[in-house]
Amino acid sequence: MARDYYEVLGVPRTADAAEIQQAFRTLARRHHPDVNRDPAAEEKFKEINEAYGVLSDPDTRARYDRFGADFRQIPEDYDERVAAAQGYGGGRPSGGGAGGWTEADFGSSGVDFEDLFGGIFGGRAGRGGRRGGAPVPGADQEAELTLTLEEAYQGGRRRITLGGPDGERGYDVTVPAGVVDGQRIRLAGEGGRGRGPAAAGDLYLVVRIAPHPRYRLFGRDVQVDLPVTPWEAALGATVPVTGPGGSAKVHVPAGTSTGRRLRLRGEGMPHPKGTPGDLYAEIRVMVPPAPTPRERELFEELAADSTFDPRNQRNPKNPRNQRKQT
Repeated sequence: MARDYYEVLGVPRTADAAEIQQAFRTLARRHHPDVNRDPAAEEKFKEINEAYGVLSDPDTRARYDRFGADFRQIPEDYDERVAAAQGYGGGRPSGGGAGGWTEADFGSSGVDFEDLFGGIFGGRAGRGGRRGGAPVPGADQEAELTLTLEEAYQGGRRRITLGGPDGERGYDVTVPAGVVDGQRIRLAGEGGRGRGPAAAGDLYLVVRIAPHPRYRLFGRDVQVDLPVTPWEAALGATVPVTGPGGSAKVHVPAGTSTGRRLRLRGEGMPHPKGTPGDLYAEIRVMVPPAPTPRERELFEELAADSTFDPRNQRNPKNPRNQRKQT
């Protein structure tokens, strides 16, 4: 069985958006394959990313809370389909409540859920169902849509071709700006064919963002390496950094070492329904690969004059802090 997404992120079901985001950031940094070399880290990271993709979107989270692990199999027009089968013509019955309808709400009503939803509540429709030749809405289907990080950031129109039982079909897809890995794009009426005059199901494109040579994606946060010179790191400097949205300036504080992360708020992936992600520039102190004679002379002067010892920063002159190499 699929793990509970709240359990994956280690948050209670009552967690707010900020708690979910903080839990994701902590776990994502710990298990990202570029950081964690454990062979199991990649699968763990994918699981964390999927959980965050569901719980960070209010609409998707509401569907997950309502239907559980099978929420992707439930059509988005679930209530309307049940209402039509019951003859309500739309809306909910008086006993449905604010939490929406479930199969249990109609346990004695005579609605054949296997026919209505293509077997997702038990699988009997594949063997004929109870309605014989009655019209049955088509089943929803899924396919993967691989995007570059730039395509996911900018959004726009995309032409794709998918194979099926009737051969290949082309689709013009509108990709919303800021889609994240695991998010689904709905193509209404492009799923399985209905029986008789019933409507076709929907086609859901599951977004997969391809690995990028420069950027690392953590949900909506983007991380990029920022090379700086030793003097920029030691003295401080303002340097350019390029993110998926363009170039920006970032201040490198004096005394910065490799590994320090500088945050540019709101410069990560956009979020149409909420707060955009952040861009994190991770410092990489670079030395000249082939120093000129003058550069070498200056480095030699620095080595002779400096008392800095990166292996013993508490007090390099205190003999108690010094260990003999064994």
